[in-house]
Amino acid sequence: MTAPETTSSATATPAPSWREAWAVYLQPRVLIVLMLGFSSGLPLALSGSTLQIWMRESGVDLGTIGLFALVGTPYTLKFLWAPLVDALHVPIFTRAFGRRRGWLVFSQLLLIGAILLLAITDPARSPLFVALGALLVAVMSATQDIVVDAFRVESLPESEQAAGMASYVAAYRIGMLVSTAGVLVIVSGFEEAGIARSLAWTWGYVVMAALILIGTVTALAATEPTQSAAAEAATSTETAFSRVLHAAIGAFSEFLSRKHAWMALAFVVSFKLTDAFSGTMTAPFVIDIGFSKVDYAAIVKGVGLAATLIGGFAGGYVARRYSLVASLWIGGVLQAISNLVFAWLALVGTNQWALAVAISAENFTGAIGTVIFVAYLSALCQNPLHTATQYALLTALAAVGRTYLSSGAGYVAEATGWPLFFVISVAVAVPSLILLAWLQRRGHFEAVGPVKV
Repeated sequence: MTAPETTSSATATPAPSWREAWAVYLQPRVLIVLMLGFSSGLPLALSGSTLQIWMRESGVDLGTIGLFALVGTPYTLKFLWAPLVDALHVPIFTRAFGRRRGWLVFSQLLLIGAILLLAITDPARSPLFVALGALLVAVMSATQDIVVDAFRVESLPESEQAAGMASYVAAYRIGMLVSTAGVLVIVSGFEEAGIARSLAWTWGYVVMAALILIGTVTALAATEPTQSAAAEAATSTETAFSRVLHAAIGAFSEFLSRKHAWMALAFVVSFKLTDAFSGTMTAPFVIDIGFSKVDYAAIVKGVGLAATLIGGFAGGYVARRYSLVASLWIGGVLQAISNLVFAWLALVGTNQWALAVAISAENFTGAIGTVIFVAYLSALCQNPLHTATQYALLTALAAVGRTYLSSGAGYVAEATGWPLFFVISVAVAVPSLILLAWLQRRGHFEAVGPVKV
């Protein structure tokens, strides 16, 4: 096995024109990632919010429905089996399609089977079987995410990573919309056609299973990443156990051997904390100051989704136009300052236009920060020997800030009141910006570049 060699990105290159920056979204590799993003976003709600609606309509009690939140555990723990995706071959599939595409097609076919299994269950009579079906959907969906992330990182050159992630996020959101609102429309249509409610839900899930084929066709039309083929050749003489062991251990050791690795990990944990800290309180804040549930659904979910999609593509443009460190500064500052718009909304009170402005600003800037941040994570995971494992670990680490460090936001809001709370949420961004400046001064971002076997 040859050792990974790093190429520096310090050489200055002229910034692309705005036309070139937007044209990157039409590159075949980026379009493939876009379609895979749709396939990744589609199953999430099928074992989550959409399933909960189906269960409630079937008469399942709220306590049981609440327990189904645990079905989402595989999305948090997917890094545990990511080394298997990096190291093991899938019989027939790997030989026919390659290392990454073989896993893609395999996981998608199993995902289709899991959705169909969930479709034929009856929430009213057999909640245990529903839980099993939902868990299988979540496991196979998380596995698909692992492979898609690795495929995206390895197939896109550095100049297309941010655009690929912007396209992925946009398609992912559309996939989620199809599996939530889309399923409800389909089920209602079947019911209006005279089909019994339970059977209508079954056919709604069958339609969703069929839509996963969009990702399968995309995987078949794609080509195996060059980096993945090189990694496959480098490990061809090793046993399966040895490959898994190297993927699991190498993901840690290779990263921690880098200069300033621990500071980079601290930056990964803290960069999106300001977003998570304020975002945790968005729903109770909107209701608390007098807006209705209809306002929340129409503006926060509707207008917010549009702002997120636009912000995602804007983030891809920024990352394409400017250097990685400059883009991180732009995203980090914008996502922090946007919290002040909610402090302004708290003073304005119940005004639908003000809510639309606040939600648009927060979702737009948050999406810019997310796309740039994920471009940075992708740049840290350029060794194809363990791309899937390393990326899954980094995203799990990033979730620490979102899930745990922001958990005390409610107590802060209760103690300070809404206007001061959102001012404090801006200050939460300061540690990440200090780390960003520290890493920049020590040349961390110049050392981050594409790594090959």
